[in-house]
Amino acid sequence: MGTLSVALCLLSCAAAAISMGLATGKAVDAVARQPEASGKINSIMLLGFALTESTAIYGFVTGLILLFTKV
Repeated sequence: MGTLSVALCLLSCAAAAISMGLATGKAVDAVARQPEASGKINSIMLLGFALTESTAIYGFVTGLILLFTKV
C-alpha cells in the first residue's frame, strides 16, 4: 500500500514534465511566428514553469514523506 501511494504522488512529477514539454514547444512556435515578442513570451513561459514545477516538488516531497515515515 505504501509504494502505491508514493507512485501516485509521483504522477504529478510526470504530468509536470509533460506539460513543460508542451509549453516549451508552444513557446518556440510562438517565437517563430512573432520574434519581436520573444521577451514577453519567455517571461510568461518561465512564470508558468515555476508554478508547474512547484506542483511537481509538492508531489515529490509528499511521496518522500509517505515513503520514509512510519504511520
